[in-house]
Amino acid sequence: MADTVGADAKPLMARWCRTMFVATILTGSFLLFLVQPMVARMALPRLGGAPAVWNSAMLVYQALLLAGYAYAHWLGRVRPRAQAAIHLGVLIVAALWLPIGLIAMDLPADALPALWVPWLLGLSIGPLFFAVSAQAPLIQRWFSAASGGGDPYALYAASNLGSFAGLIAYPLLVEPLMAVHGQSLLWSGGYLLLIVLVLACATRLPKTAAVDHVAATSAPPGARRIAHWIALALVPSGMMLATSTYITTDIVAMPLLWVIPLGLYLLSFSVAFANDRWLADLLTRIAPITILLFGGIIMGGVSERPFFSAGIALVLLFMISVALHTALYRKRPVPDRLTGFYLAMSAGGALGGVFAALIAPVVFDWTYEYPLLILAAGALVPQMYLFGRFRALWMGKGSAKHVALLAIVGAMLVLIGLRISNPDGLFGENSQGLGFLVIAAIGFVAIGARRPYMVVLAGALVLFGGYRSLEFSLDPGARVRSYFGVYTVRNTPGPNGGVRELDHGTTVHGIQLRGSAERERTPTTYYAAGSGVGQAMLAAPALYGPQARIGVVGLGTGTLSCYARPGQRWRFYEIDPAVVRIARDTGQFTYLSRCLPKSEIRMGDARIALAHDAPDSLDLLALDAFSSDSVPMHLMTREAFATYGRVLSRNGLLLAHISNRFIDLEPVIAAAAQEGGWIAVELKYRPSSLLVDRASASDWVALSRDPRAIAALRSGDPKWAQLVPRKDFTAWTDDYSTILPLLKGF
Repeated sequence: MADTVGADAKPLMARWCRTMFVATILTGSFLLFLVQPMVARMALPRLGGAPAVWNSAMLVYQALLLAGYAYAHWLGRVRPRAQAAIHLGVLIVAALWLPIGLIAMDLPADALPALWVPWLLGLSIGPLFFAVSAQAPLIQRWFSAASGGGDPYALYAASNLGSFAGLIAYPLLVEPLMAVHGQSLLWSGGYLLLIVLVLACATRLPKTAAVDHVAATSAPPGARRIAHWIALALVPSGMMLATSTYITTDIVAMPLLWVIPLGLYLLSFSVAFANDRWLADLLTRIAPITILLFGGIIMGGVSERPFFSAGIALVLLFMISVALHTALYRKRPVPDRLTGFYLAMSAGGALGGVFAALIAPVVFDWTYEYPLLILAAGALVPQMYLFGRFRALWMGKGSAKHVALLAIVGAMLVLIGLRISNPDGLFGENSQGLGFLVIAAIGFVAIGARRPYMVVLAGALVLFGGYRSLEFSLDPGARVRSYFGVYTVRNTPGPNGGVRELDHGTTVHGIQLRGSAERERTPTTYYAAGSGVGQAMLAAPALYGPQARIGVVGLGTGTLSCYARPGQRWRFYEIDPAVVRIARDTGQFTYLSRCLPKSEIRMGDARIALAHDAPDSLDLLALDAFSSDSVPMHLMTREAFATYGRVLSRNGLLLAHISNRFIDLEPVIAAAAQEGGWIAVELKYRPSSLLVDRASASDWVALSRDPRAIAALRSGDPKWAQLVPRKDFTAWTDDYSTILPLLKGF
């Protein structure tokens, strides 16, 4: 009877052991990816510049993750119980940095995120992130030791499921429901729970190292195999960041969109490393087809259906990630080499991040990293022949395969020649479907054979989108890229001289009429004379006299400078040096040179710069700092409006540009006005002669603490309407903000 009870207890204990290890790895991964957006959110009011803050923070996380994996790899050299003692010590020492948050540090007004983010985050959360980042490989190795040689790789799927949950939980649950202080306490509590779980796992470890599945006894991997691991990890990591950049730059700049690529990237690990292999194997088999077909579609883009294009890009990312991570899984070593395997994966992930977030914005003037990574994925993805006849062709020893390869190369060259000679022909916007079918037909012959496949894939990327991008790159000054996005200058001929336009991604950031000095001085787009800011600028001399002091947050093309009058003192606040070069130095736009040639431009984040300005130093301040259609939350908080109120004179005017395709910002401004004692009115400007003066529809809110300033605006245009606060809407603060209740169409 006792033996029977013991036999029944063993499976129960095994299940309990596995459950405990899964819970530990889920908790660690959840905390790891919850902290990333949380700390970036904490840093925003201190550093500003949301795109640069996020990219720099991602590099910090990847570097700390690599360090954590290296530590876990080193720790595998000692006895299991000694590993536990050392790691618990590291966790306890890192707990001295609780509750999680940013250290107090005074930053200069021109603080550059690329320089300050690593320093600030490293000192603030470095030890905590380092300790938690070692969880995934370390707990998997412990599980192998505690379970008597059980396969630990399935736990990596659970690890990435926890990472995905943490990532999604932040924007959907944690940020909307909790202030930053509460988020910090929540994470700190989760960290203490993690220590308890790690301690529980440690009790299951063997007391000696005389276990062959703990000591590394298998042959070490060669340099070529390690390089292959790194490459298979590098491409999906780079694709994740490149996809985020591409879809928010060239397709649709929708808020929260960056969460989806990272989430799909994490889910791909769960699929690729799962015990049940059918889904991973199926997706890997069809991945070459998807890369070939969807790669061409996404490069061509569908401007009329941006969400369709974004969906195609996300499917492409997921398929590439699953296929390459499945290839990693197939080439995994035995468990005694597990930590080295994950160290190589982490190195590849970090290199992919460095390429996409750090090198590409410097080297390329467009998101060329995106098609390059698609090509790299095509070169690495496992391939199978679609039909036996094609397999016989490419596997044969005769000259037929060489003739077929030359035929495919010749066909692609002919198609590229047709594209160059007749841009509106086979691959033009009106006949892309036919061109796509031609490429698909050639591609189905090539799938399974690496070199022919790569020829067709490269040709498709050039024909459908790369050719157009190369044209812009070869045109001097037509496009420039910085850490804040891609700026394109377009010239449109016309009977009176035409127009010149500046686009940031998919959003127009300025249009200048050409042909005469008078036309070049005419404010256009969101800044036309009838717009809210135009009316305020025209009223400034009457309100504040001939020496009015005017500030503008966001330079753009410098359009607003043409409202300047002799005696007025103007200053612009601009975070991106590339914008300053376009508006002032290249001569492409002449607003500044014709209207305000000696304008003062202060570089750096506007909120930080304004905090260093003297009180009562401005009479009118215009906020126009949106990057594409993203929202700089730190410029919309209660504390930010307190800064504006300090810098403005008592009867000063604050103009806020809230035009946005995806977010309704009226409740944010209304709540901030109510709490700060501002009077707020809004003008929804809808011009009737768009093609005549290039005026654009725009929404501007005017705020002042002096009723007379608002009355002066309303007397000039009765369309200014009182801004009514939304019931139960909580004002944004540095401690709390969320865009979920503001999304249009939701």
